[in-house]
Amino acid sequence: MAVRKIVLIDEEKCDGCGLCVEACAEGAIQVIAGKARLVSETYCDGLGACIGDCPQRAITVVEREAAPFNEKAVKQRLHSPQKPQERAAEDVVINRGCPGAALRTLRDQPAAYGNVSLPQVSALGHWPVQLMLIPPTAPFLRGADILVCADCVPFVVPDFHSKYLAGKAVLVGCPKLDNLSLYRDKLKDIFRTADPRSITVLKMEVPCCTGIALAAIEARDFALPHLPITVETIGIRSSSKCEE
Repeated sequence: MAVRKIVLIDEEKCDGCGLCVEACAEGAIQVIAGKARLVSETYCDGLGACIGDCPQRAITVVEREAAPFNEKAVKQRLHSPQKPQERAAEDVVINRGCPGAALRTLRDQPAAYGNVSLPQVSALGHWPVQLMLIPPTAPFLRGADILVCADCVPFVVPDFHSKYLAGKAVLVGCPKLDNLSLYRDKLKDIFRTADPRSITVLKMEVPCCTGIALAAIEARDFALPHLPITVETIGIRSSSKCEE
């Protein structure tokens, strides 16, 4: 232990927005139970790069007795993939200021449901589901089977949860109403950061829906060119056709 500079987070001021998590290159901060917290003193270099990204001014740098900064431990933390059970145990909340967009892992839900026949049983394992609200560092994306889904699909497929959603991390978007270039860039970041096990795209048969598949394929080609991607087109009357 030695007296050195280290960040101090005021939990009263912190609203759990998660911007400091992204700003910390050492991965020393994590949002737990809705508040930013220092994961370990050894991960914090005390430079305070996260201060300017905190809209609530909840972070300061103080001098106090703390464990020394361990650069080797930081590198191991940043480059060591977590085990699935460790990812499931995390309770990360990143909300960008909107409570309805709070990121959370629904830990009471099984990772896979098998054949779910009851329509009232949800196979959703995380929140939010909108593509542009989910950060590439979301724990439920790492090494996952990712489902990129046009937002109309679940309304057409009566057994959507059991047939497509169970065991997958879902990213929902509308290629007709949203900016496809933003989708493409966001998916590039997600695929590159999360290193998913598989990618499946569900789109509707209407022509405008092709954009979400193209964005996913281009992002895959950029980030993970050797990873197969499955594109399935859903008909208005729930028929489906696998294209790749």
